[in-house]
Amino acid sequence: MSSAPAAPLLQLINVDKIYNVGTFGTGKLKAVRHASFNVESGQVVSLIGESGSGKSTIGKMVLHLISIDGGTLLLNGQDVTNLKGKALREYYTDVQGVFQDPFSTFNPIYKVDRVFDAVHTSYFPGVKGPEWQARVDGVLESVGLRPSEILGKYPHQCSGGQLQRLLVSRALLLKPQVLVADEIISMLDASTRIDVLNLLVELKQQGLGILFITHDLSLGNYVADKVVILYKGRIVESGDTRAVFDNPLHPYTRDLLASVPQLDKTWEQVEAEEAERAARLAGTCAFHEALPQTPDDDDAQVEVEPGHLVGCFRMGEHDPCPLRVALRTETDVELAERLTAA
Repeated sequence: MSSAPAAPLLQLINVDKIYNVGTFGTGKLKAVRHASFNVESGQVVSLIGESGSGKSTIGKMVLHLISIDGGTLLLNGQDVTNLKGKALREYYTDVQGVFQDPFSTFNPIYKVDRVFDAVHTSYFPGVKGPEWQARVDGVLESVGLRPSEILGKYPHQCSGGQLQRLLVSRALLLKPQVLVADEIISMLDASTRIDVLNLLVELKQQGLGILFITHDLSLGNYVADKVVILYKGRIVESGDTRAVFDNPLHPYTRDLLASVPQLDKTWEQVEAEEAERAARLAGTCAFHEALPQTPDDDDAQVEVEPGHLVGCFRMGEHDPCPLRVALRTETDVELAERLTAA
């Protein structure tokens, strides 16, 4: 008898986040709508979208920095949606985060060693000084830092790249299974960005699952095994990086790719192409032709080819496109051909 397949390392199932807005908080804003995707061990998943798309909100929910208002979060098949107290503390040994601005993370009046001291006190109080120092030295060396050159310094004496590597090494002290990297190179200069990206690739090769949050398509393409494209809190396209980037089907994904500066084209040429594409796609949705319209599944995605899912083409809140995947009338191949031609 064959054994059951192992559960995904990290799994989001129809996860929602709703904020109260307006006077006295009477309004509701769905910042994330039914987000579903997996992160496996030894895999980088890039969460890509413009500002306000909900990507950092998803990262914060994974890290339990904000509550999850709907859906389920699983770690190794176990429900970790609503954790508190000791259970949440244990969760942080498996899931850690590194954020955008390394300079604001460090208190300027303390030496950088303090971030390691906090981990020591909170999680490993029984580990003696020499053993702990050996652990710290080990993780620093694993991220390309020399302990003798970095320990004992104040934050202003370190570069942004060094501080970001310090934060990654602090997370690695807990030996996590998942690392949430939220725009971790956006504030670094070009000369140090590639070093941090290569570090993430090395950590992936060691088995770490990484959720890489970025607004930069080129960065997502560089490091990711899978990409998840967000627009206004909704996943509009996702799948294997090559499948999505080589054959983008959703209009928003196409727009993102088209917005990447092209050295062989002038600004006027790019503007003309964008106008032509907008006119061609205006008001159209290939799903309306390919799928029956149903009233209860407006955030569905359809697998149009292996490892490549696409969502509704109508993106406005007042122009919904209800879907029900189970009732689709065409095969995946036929649907992929129709979407590609849209």
